[in-house]
Amino acid sequence: MTWVVTLTMSAEGYQYLTFETTEGVWISVPVESLTMTFSSTTLTAGKQTFTLDNLKKMYFSTSDETTSISEELRMKSEEFATAIYDLQGNELTKEQMRSGQVYIVKTNHGTHKLAVK
Repeated sequence: MTWVVTLTMSAEGYQYLTFETTEGVWISVPVESLTMTFSSTTLTAGKQTFTLDNLKKMYFSTSDETTSISEELRMKSEEFATAIYDLQGNELTKEQMRSGQVYIVKTNHGTHKLAVK
């Protein structure tokens, strides 16, 4: 079952609704024309979809707080990636990664959060 919820929120002066996941990842969604849809296990805000069990908190912010890593580390992660996962735990290939999404990338150098811009 999918629920469509219309919320009236006061976001005056704030440009983003930021979500923090239980993995410590922050994802900011622009509030301009923001729509949110709930299903039994997921929340879709704009173009981002979250598993409700993985959400820690959400708040309005004035800047994009999406977790990202430097370009150099991103290139190393792509070159030496041993596994790539979306935030729901599904393993992906580099070709399946999409702009605006956050991924967990395991490399020979450790595990990193990667926001694709």
